[in-house]
Amino acid sequence: MGHHLITIAIQELGVLETPGPEHTARIMEYAEEAGFPDYTQDEIAWCSLFMNWVALKGKMKRTHKLTARSWLNVGINVDDHPEPGDIVIYWRGAPNDWRGHVGIFIGYSKDGSRIYTLGGNQNNRVSISAYRANRLLGFRRLEQAMLFNLEEVVLKRGDIGPLVAKLQDALKLADMKPGTSDGHFGPKTEGAVKDFQRTFAEADEQVTGIFDAETREELLAVINA
Repeated sequence: MGHHLITIAIQELGVLETPGPEHTARIMEYAEEAGFPDYTQDEIAWCSLFMNWVALKGKMKRTHKLTARSWLNVGINVDDHPEPGDIVIYWRGAPNDWRGHVGIFIGYSKDGSRIYTLGGNQNNRVSISAYRANRLLGFRRLEQAMLFNLEEVVLKRGDIGPLVAKLQDALKLADMKPGTSDGHFGPKTEGAVKDFQRTFAEADEQVTGIFDAETREELLAVINA
């Protein structure tokens, strides 16, 4: 499972935050897809944001929080036997400070003094960087998220509510782009349903933009594969 997270994260190597008032579009996409609508500028620390996005794409449990130390509360403690792909958390400022850093464990340096880490917001970019081992707080092994389920309802443009937000989350897991998971079935969500139907529906099915029984079955098959 952990190597799967490395595969996802390593494709993002080099994504760099933009100094000043402009913001890197890819980092804003991490925030939108991972469910952080209040994340509005890439000057805000984004290491935990990136890990939430990677875990989402890897269908693993995540923290839904922007604080690095929140990762100490998910998964299984593997301090005694970490493996590449496990999550590694460091202190920043001081060991008892609230600040920290989180990334994906790659391995130790030969002398054991450094830990190579794949993560976001490392020198303001997605990179593999070496962190001092004496800053280590812990290693965690993420668990697979439970199978996603969607209620048997028909949803269409104009609908609002938590069932729409859940559909938006599901569409993101299928690599569609419904916009923020705000519970409003607007044009972006309709477009994402249409894109999904074009990509995965049977040849004789119509592209309607309506989330119906057939679309539900196909969407669940894709995201729970």
